[in-house]
Order: sequence, then structure tokens, then C-alpha cells
Amino acid sequence: MRSFRQRTTRWLGLGLALALVLAACGNGEEADTADPDPDTDTTEEADPDEDEDETEDAAPDAGPFTIGVSNGFTASEWRTQMIANLEEAVAEYQDQGLIDELIIENDDVDEAGQIEQIRNLVNAGVDAIIINPNSPDALNAAFDEAAAEGVLIYAVDQAVTSESVTNVVIDQGQWAQISAEWLADQVGEGAEIVMVNGIAGHPANEARVGGAMSVFEDANIEVLANTNADWSQAEGQSVMQELLSQYGDQIDGVWAQDGVAEGVLRALIDADRLDLVTTGEARAGYLRLWEENDVDTIGVINPPGVAVTALRVALMELQGEQIDESQLTDGNTLLLPLPDSFTNATLDEALERAEGEPDGYSLDVMLSEDEVAQFFQ
Repeated sequence: MRSFRQRTTRWLGLGLALALVLAACGNGEEADTADPDPDTDTTEEADPDEDEDETEDAAPDAGPFTIGVSNGFTASEWRTQMIANLEEAVAEYQDQGLIDELIIENDDVDEAGQIEQIRNLVNAGVDAIIINPNSPDALNAAFDEAAAEGVLIYAVDQAVTSESVTNVVIDQGQWAQISAEWLADQVGEGAEIVMVNGIAGHPANEARVGGAMSVFEDANIEVLANTNADWSQAEGQSVMQELLSQYGDQIDGVWAQDGVAEGVLRALIDADRLDLVTTGEARAGYLRLWEENDVDTIGVINPPGVAVTALRVALMELQGEQIDESQLTDGNTLLLPLPDSFTNATLDEALERAEGEPDGYSLDVMLSEDEVAQFFQ
């Protein structure tokens, strides 16, 4: 099913075409110049039923809608949880009759591959696309094509620049600053640290590195190495082992993103270097390792549930609601509130939330329908 916005555009186009045809048929015909009979009332009385029909034709859709998902990176528990969250939420909306189908394009692809994912979803007739983008701007032409077909598009996890897209994201730079400020307070001015990041060039990664670096520069902290571990725990462990071998006792602390922090911590445990201060993540495995080894660290939540929040935004727009423009940052971005972080003082609460979950599970937050409604007029 296509959205109300697209069908309205098509009907307007058909109406304009019909008007042009009628005008063309009238060319060359002699106009009737006879004066109208002054005693004849040429004013037609409005038909209330006809007006009602027109109003009904223009009414927003009540669904059911077809939702598409484009995910271009699968080697991450976080992404797996994001997709599982969406499937669970969609099943509930299917029971309500609001969603007809969920179509998922989920594979490890580059920008060209993700452009193909977007086009596949448009060709499948989706009403809205939720995308975790591989680039902030390389997909813009495909976004514009999809929007021209009446498809609504929502970027999650990281923002894109296209005006055809509504970003439903946390501020990744601000997210990184929380743990960077904590680390700076722990190691102090003049300390030397190493950074273990995600995927080089990825928009979320670059925003995080930029946010953290701004803190370290202000705190006069030297970054000895700014490395990447592709958001892989195994790679994070390997990279940290290499950094310990290269810099040894010179390192005062480690700034690690989620997706690699557990691997970094395991490398420190194996090397008996828990004297180093490290940042962490709010994932079940990290939290358990944190408790077992009595580490002084911090866990910052990066919620996979952001995709469900975007789904709720999409469904409200598809049903004719309008986003309050005063809620938008940079014209197209809904910045979601950052969840609370965890330190040693609140570790028990975090562990309780992670109870029964696999090690790769991220503590999660997703906005309710009532909370999402606050973004709308």
C-alpha cells in the first residue's frame, strides 16, 4: 500500500491532466456569447453528499501499511536486537490491523548495496522505510527517489543530511561526551589515553569520535592512538592487546565505544592491567564482567529500541498527523533524550535489567506512543 501523501499527489496530477485535455478540446470551438437569461438562476446548489464524499477521499489513511527496513551492517548484536525489536512491535501492530507487512532488507553491504536495498523496498510498495544508514550523504539520491514515490523515510542510529528523510536519533556526539567526561575526570589533566572505536567513516562512529575528542582536547588529555575495531568484541580485544604491547605503562586510560568495550575489558583482565581506567557499555556481558572483576567504569546506553520509536513516528505520519516543526533540529531531526548511564553506584540496577538476557543484549529504551505523540502538533 502506498501512503495517503502519494495517492493525493497522483490524484492532483490526474486532475491537472484532465483539465488540460478539456481545455485542448475547447480550442477552435466558437464560444457561446449569448447573454444569459436574467430570469434564470444559473447558480447550482451545493450537494452536501458530494462535499462529504470529497472530504472522505482526502481523509488520511487508517492502514494497514507496509513498512520496509534497510540495514546495511549485520555483524553486530546491537543490529540483531534492533531488528528483533521491530519484528516484535510490528507483530503487535499487525494484530491491531494497522500494519499489513514488514519487509526487511538486511545484509552486509556498502553504500551502493544499500541504495539497492532502498530501491527494492520502494518497488515492493512500502509506505515507509526505516533505515540504519551506512553514510550520512551517499544515499541521498535514493532517498529523493523514494520520497518522490510518496514513501516516508526515517533514519535511525545515525542522522543523514537528506531533507527527504526524518532522522529519529540520539545525539551520538553528546552520547560519547558522557563517557569521555567521566574518563577525563578519572585520569586527570595531562593524562595519556588510547581510543578503541567502531567502523572508520561510519556516521555514528565519526560523530562519537568527534564528541569524545572535543572533551579530551578541552581537558588537555593526549590521545596516543585512535584505533578502530569495527564494533566487534573479538576485534576490540585484539586491538587492545596490540595497544598494550605498543604503549605499555604509558597508557593511563582507555576510551572504548559500545560494541568493543567488553573485548577491551577482557584484554585488560588477561594482561592484569585493571589499573587502567576504561569506559564501557550497557550490555549484559560487560555488566557481568564489570561486577565479577570489581572494575570502576561507566556504561552508557545506546538503545536499539530507537527503531521502534521511529516506527511509531512513521505510523502517526502515515495516519495524517504532522510533526511539530519546533521539535526538529536542523530541519529534519528528532533528537531523542539520552538514557541514563550507569556507574558503580547504579550497577545493581543495570544488572537487574540485564537479568536473564544473553551477553550481547543492550539495555534498551523505546518511546511509547504517548511519548512519541509529544513530537506532533
